[in-house]
Amino acid sequence: MNKQAPVAVVGGGITGLSAAYYLNRAGVEVTLIEQAPRLGGVITTETVEGCVIEGGPDSFLAAKPAAMELIRELGMADEVIGSNDHQRVTYIRRGGRMIPLPDGLMMMVPTRVMPMAMSSLLGWGAKARMGLEWFRKPSPRNGDRSVAEFIREHYGQETVDYLVEPLLSGVYGGDPEHLSAASVLPRFVEFETKYGSLTRGTLIEMAHGGGKPKGAAGGAKPPLFRTLKRGLGSLATAVERALDRTRVVRGAVEAVEEGRVRVNGEWLEAGHVVVACPAHAAAKLVAIPELGQIAYSSSMTVALGYRKSKLSGLPPGFGFLIPARERGRMVACTFVGTKFAHRCPEEMGLLRCFFGGAGDHAVLDLDDTAVTALAKAELRTILGLEAEPDFVRISRWPRSMAQYTVGHGERLKAIQAAAAGMPWLTLVGNAYNGIGIPDCIAMSRAAAERIAAAGAAAGR
Repeated sequence: MNKQAPVAVVGGGITGLSAAYYLNRAGVEVTLIEQAPRLGGVITTETVEGCVIEGGPDSFLAAKPAAMELIRELGMADEVIGSNDHQRVTYIRRGGRMIPLPDGLMMMVPTRVMPMAMSSLLGWGAKARMGLEWFRKPSPRNGDRSVAEFIREHYGQETVDYLVEPLLSGVYGGDPEHLSAASVLPRFVEFETKYGSLTRGTLIEMAHGGGKPKGAAGGAKPPLFRTLKRGLGSLATAVERALDRTRVVRGAVEAVEEGRVRVNGEWLEAGHVVVACPAHAAAKLVAIPELGQIAYSSSMTVALGYRKSKLSGLPPGFGFLIPARERGRMVACTFVGTKFAHRCPEEMGLLRCFFGGAGDHAVLDLDDTAVTALAKAELRTILGLEAEPDFVRISRWPRSMAQYTVGHGERLKAIQAAAAGMPWLTLVGNAYNGIGIPDCIAMSRAAAERIAAAGAAAGR
């Protein structure tokens, strides 16, 4: 490692910002390079008529600690709010009706008999298949499988269509026929190996404390999701302000080599290079072919604000998911004011609709007028909503959601092996070991600690 040159961080999303922050905390100088006019990547927040609108992710999983740890370090703990889980109902559209997800589901695994038995989401054949799944014997398997193949073996095709596909479309923007079971559902793959039955394995693990988290004193469990009152954009802003030993360079990175990075035709010295951009962008900078093999899907959020009086027929709950079999082009919709307090003033309601995902990149090419008309038409069909929105905000995110497709684990091993031969290089981001905000922050913190320790060992 060059003892004088700063560490270069390529990419100014939450991954790159976190890497720069933790490097600074370790006393390391950083050059952060971002071609966009602002930092934060897909994290972006604006306020319109008192409504807090997230253009990208709106929250993070409370069960993963890295995001909360960073928020506390930044002195923002008092701004954290949790999801209103007492109102948490998510609907699945089937046959033109909105059917609530049954209580007791852990992803697609039923942990309570009666709610699933009484639900009209799945037919009796699928329910019987779920019951018989309890008796499956352990069956170690070699090789990766798609999520759809994995779940079909346990619960059948109807469960894939009306539970797995809509749930994973909402999280990954992906197709379960292509997503890797080992990479997307590793815990359940372990249950299959150890117990045979996913249902039995889940219940056993829950009984031993591996299920629903409890409060610090064994009281009320924490919320499923957390976010910030002023939006996640305030997190990106706070991290940026805390970068006291970081120089921010605006421009596109054209080449990366040991000891230097070329930006806008100029070479900048770099004692180490952290590539924190999407894998398809990293593939143009680093000679690791497997980077270019990581697929991405595109997404678009459409936020429509209404006077509360116009939304009198809205069903209670957090929103709905639309399975591919029932879908026009809308994938899901969140009722923002119900999911989180402090996001809408009393007189306003906000519907946040999602489009895109695997197989529908083209929807991002529609202009704003066409997108607004599409969103209104689908809400009219699904919710019977005839009212005109008071405002609309559209955010497009082309090739932003990494897809852990079948074989992802082997690709990752090849990437890690190749990167090990380039000790001056670190790869971080949502393309590797986790797509959520806490995953990206944790990865960046670990990378920063390794780089700082290596620098200290070299006498930096």
